[in-house]
Amino acid sequence: MKIPFWKMSGSGNDFIVIDHRDPIILPNEMKLFVANVCRRGLSVGADGVILIEPSSLANYAWHYYNADGGEVELCGNGSRCVARFAYLSGIAPAKHTIQTLAGIVQAEVLDTGRVKVKLPDPSDLRLHLKIEIEGKTYNGHFVNTGVPHVVYFVDDVNGVDVVHLGRATRYHSLFSPRGTNANFVSVVDRGCLKIRTYERGVEDETLACGTGSIAAALIATVLEKVTPPVALFTRGQTVLGVDFEGAGRSFTNIFLEGDARIVYKGELCEEALQ
Repeated sequence: MKIPFWKMSGSGNDFIVIDHRDPIILPNEMKLFVANVCRRGLSVGADGVILIEPSSLANYAWHYYNADGGEVELCGNGSRCVARFAYLSGIAPAKHTIQTLAGIVQAEVLDTGRVKVKLPDPSDLRLHLKIEIEGKTYNGHFVNTGVPHVVYFVDDVNGVDVVHLGRATRYHSLFSPRGTNANFVSVVDRGCLKIRTYERGVEDETLACGTGSIAAALIATVLEKVTPPVALFTRGQTVLGVDFEGAGRSFTNIFLEGDARIVYKGELCEEALQ
C-alpha cells in the first residue's frame, strides 16, 4: 500500500506530514514506521513525522514522532507546518486549533506562507544550573516549553561543538529519565539572538527548533539580555520570531512565527518502509 504524504520544512526543521484521520499505520508498528521513513539516504528522511487525527476538542489532533520513533508532546516548527498542511488540504480554516499532548495550540496561516502559532505557557523554569560534563562545570538554564530545554549562553555559537556537548547534556543525570534538548545561544542585540540546537529523539543538531527558540527567548528575557519580540537566527539561516507577555518568571501569550514551506508531495512505497 502506498501512503500519501507531504514533505515540509519549518525554518529548517523537516517533517513528513500524513493525513491519518482514516488510520493507515497500526499503533504497534508506529515506532518502526517512523524510524524507517526518517532515515536520510534510504527513505524520505526527516527530523520527525506528523500524523493528523480527529479531535473533539480542536479542529484536529496531531501526534508528533521524533526521528527515532519516540512520541513527544510538542514541536513548535512542526505545529506551524501541520497548520499549513491542514489549511491547504481543506481540513481546517486559516485560523484554527490543534490538539497536542501539551495542550491546545492556536494557529494562523498567513498569506505569505508563514504561520503563527500560540503555544502553551512554559513551566519548570530553573536558572543557573551547575551542569558537570567531563570535569567542567557549565552554567545552564532550564525551562519546559512543551518539551524540556536547557539553554547555554556562549560568546559565539559557531565555536561550539553542539553535538558533543548537546548529547552530554541530553543524557545528563540532572534531566533523567526523560532527557532534554540543548540550546546554545549568543546575544546579538536587545532584540536578536543566534541559536543552535541539539534535539533529543533526532540525536543530532537540527537546522532549527521552535520550542528551543522560545526557551532561549524566555530565559534571555528573564536574565535581562533581550526585550520581546525577539528574532532568532537559526543554523538553517532562517529567522524565527518569538513574542510573549510576562513579568519576572511568569509568561503567557507565547507566539512563534516563521516560514512553513512545502518541499514536495508524494507517496511512500513499500521499499521506503524497509
